[in-house]
Amino acid sequence: MSDAHAEDIKKHVRVYIMVFAALGVLTVLTVAVSYLHLSVGAAVILALIIASVKAGLVAGFFMHLTSEKKMISSNLTLIGCFFISMVV
Repeated sequence: MSDAHAEDIKKHVRVYIMVFAALGVLTVLTVAVSYLHLSVGAAVILALIIASVKAGLVAGFFMHLTSEKKMISSNLTLIGCFFISMVV
């Protein structure tokens, strides 16, 4: 295995670990928000925002949508899909 290939793998592993850590922090944030005394509407909106960020991280990095330049022309398409899925 060449050194360039090994460095490329290490780079991807580093990104996956960072995304995993961000998902863990956002999960802790979700639990922390559940203990706040918010109105139902505010709690739902905040939970959906956190869930959308988490879904964007999973779709973008673990499903490799960030590297799909031909299929997804912009991040707005991805964000639009999340909002449509939340409404339906």
